Amino acid sequence: MASLTLKDVYKSFNQTDVITGIDLDIEHGEFVVFVGPSGCGKSTLLRMIAGLETITSGELWIGDELCNDVHPGDRGIAMVFQSYALYPHMSVYDNIGFNMKVTGVARDVRDAKIRNAARILQMEHLLERKPAQLSGGQRQRVAIGRAIVREPQVFLFDEPLSNLDAALRVDTRMELAKLHRDLGATMVYVTHDQVEAMTLADKIVVLNGGVVQQVGTPIELYQRPANRFVAGFIGSPKMNFIPVEVVGTGAGTVRVKFSDLSEIDVPAAPDKTRLGEQLTLGVRPQDLQLAEGGAIQCAVSVVERLGSETIVNGDVGSGGPILAVLDGDRPIEIGCSIRLSFESSKAILFNEEGLALLA
Repeated sequence: MASLTLKDVYKSFNQTDVITGIDLDIEHGEFVVFVGPSGCGKSTLLRMIAGLETITSGELWIGDELCNDVHPGDRGIAMVFQSYALYPHMSVYDNIGFNMKVTGVARDVRDAKIRNAARILQMEHLLERKPAQLSGGQRQRVAIGRAIVREPQVFLFDEPLSNLDAALRVDTRMELAKLHRDLGATMVYVTHDQVEAMTLADKIVVLNGGVVQQVGTPIELYQRPANRFVAGFIGSPKMNFIPVEVVGTGAGTVRVKFSDLSEIDVPAAPDKTRLGEQLTLGVRPQDLQLAEGGAIQCAVSVVERLGSETIVNGDVGSGGPILAVLDGDRPIEIGCSIRLSFESSKAILFNEEGLALLA
């Protein structure tokens, strides 16, 4: 296995910049996830690492080798795509071993590698089946097995779970996490699903518009997002954003006022704000609680009862939306007015440029 380094990497199609000055270090054995909305450049970045797209400028290092001009087949990588791309007339055994057969790997070596990959993926009993006899999750495991037998330095996954239904996505996600533990491999994974990113990654790279917004562990990004984009993208349901006004500062706190004149002290950098400034308060739906006299007044518009929790959609005094995830089944009706509270230490203030004013 090997480390992976990107140095000031750019990618342009004609006059359009798709990737803009990305610097990134991926350590040996890390599971790194590129996440972001459609069109943010995450798949293009992965294809550049694979050698399927040329690099306009910058450097790509795999281990100690500069790979800008190295042929894809010589980079020591294996890629698993969204499409399984299995040969329908071949068995699982032959699909996994096809590339080795073409390149002339000895039959006994080929057999040992195929059976080892099948053991790792717990699919020894499927080796004689054809793709049509497999479920979607099993077909994806065959595609992963085809990558394992190549013994690459880096595994690349391009939205490999997108074609699976919800239950299979969860099961296959757990299998990928176990595979990473078993192999100790360097893995780079692309997804638009932030739940996949949070559950799989050692490190998440959040992209938007071809620019890295933040790099960190899942919990770092969840608890201390660098900006409003990261705060809104990481976490499900996404963070609430409420307009507030600065009415005072303290030691490591900023006092803000809501539209209905309620006030609260939020941990933030007071030297980065001024009285009367319009800020945005970010608070996660799971951190909101019903409380008489709570700082946020909400007019309820939708109630979703899931048994273990009640999801309340409503509007704050300024007319903006708010969403709260409350424990248990709560006696809340559409059209009523409720007040919500939260621990100020879990809230985040953002300035007009969208940057987090972290304490």
